[in-house]
Amino acid sequence: MTDTAGTAPSRSELARMVDHTLLKTEATPADVSALLVDAQALGVYSVCVSPNMLPIEGERGEVKICTVIGFPSGKHHSGIKAIEAKRAVVDGAEELDMVIDIGALKAGRADLVEQDIAAVREAAPNPIILKVIIESAALTDDEIVAACEAAVNADADYVKTSTGFHPAGGASVEAVKLMRKTVGDALGVKASGGIRDAETALAMVRAGASRLGLSGTAAVLDGLETGGAA
Repeated sequence: MTDTAGTAPSRSELARMVDHTLLKTEATPADVSALLVDAQALGVYSVCVSPNMLPIEGERGEVKICTVIGFPSGKHHSGIKAIEAKRAVVDGAEELDMVIDIGALKAGRADLVEQDIAAVREAAPNPIILKVIIESAALTDDEIVAACEAAVNADADYVKTSTGFHPAGGASVEAVKLMRKTVGDALGVKASGGIRDAETALAMVRAGASRLGLSGTAAVLDGLETGGAA
């Protein structure tokens, strides 16, 4: 994975870092179809939807399909997460964003977190991309490091800041910097949760994010295009 810190991406380059996301509980198949149309118009990397929204019907061009596993709490048995991952791949998912058991990490059981990630990795081996959601806003710095190390050891592809559903909040520049420092170039870093404007998005990229999870993608990209992030 390439460290993107210090770069200033163009509008199209930033778009290609975006997982265009719709995870609202009230989302309908029509909403997902509209998301896919928007994704192609915006030039984003992928769409990220709930697993029961798969498979997505319609022409998607180069847009990848991403879904979530054990979402949003992570409090699912590893075997259930593995089954969910297998089903998602059968239904067309190319990337999986799984939520770890935050409670296990806070109890000092990073070994269980690593096993959890490994179970999903085994169920969905490469070339499926596996991103590990650590809910960084709810963690101490030491816990963030432990979660990232578990993801590296379990052969994940990315660590991701947040679900966007936790009351502690979403991505922060400080968390992204620490995550990038911990994983180095071995894994990607996805910043997600609360990124609503171009300035915040670019700050995450400068901190080391190589992927962004956005629901308000058009507003972020329009802000960059008009110089709103200057």
